[in-house]
Amino acid sequence: MGFDVVPAPDYPIRGQAAAGTQPKKHWMPAFAGMTTFFLLLMGLLAWTGAQAFWAQPRGQDVQIAHVAGLPVEARQTLALIKRGGPYPYSRDGIEFQNRENRLPLKPRLYYREYTVPTPGRQDRGPRRIISGQGGEYYYTQDHYRTFWRIQE
Repeated sequence: MGFDVVPAPDYPIRGQAAAGTQPKKHWMPAFAGMTTFFLLLMGLLAWTGAQAFWAQPRGQDVQIAHVAGLPVEARQTLALIKRGGPYPYSRDGIEFQNRENRLPLKPRLYYREYTVPTPGRQDRGPRRIISGQGGEYYYTQDHYRTFWRIQE
């Protein structure tokens, strides 16, 4: 029983150059260093962004601010909340959902948010006071990134 000899193909096999030609140079090695650098940079940026996001203390570790240290507009908003209104913004009194868990975890509808006017802004601006059903109040000047518990 014999085997037939199959001649070698006259086209290049993957990864090999055709007979009598130079192998093609691939562009990838020239960019490999840049690609690695770019991926490392993107990973570093993502990591630092996550660190900045999670840097705010959670729940019970919220900082304390005395009411006298709040901006005048925040003190006026706090007085309005305690009086029960009337509120200048239609969204005042809506549920604050605490999605990032920056305040102590409580059941749904526990927290309410109120706008603290920001001088020079035509919109609601970033400042808010959050009230809890237990009588606690929190102030944020950067639209929920950091909070201070208001101490009276």
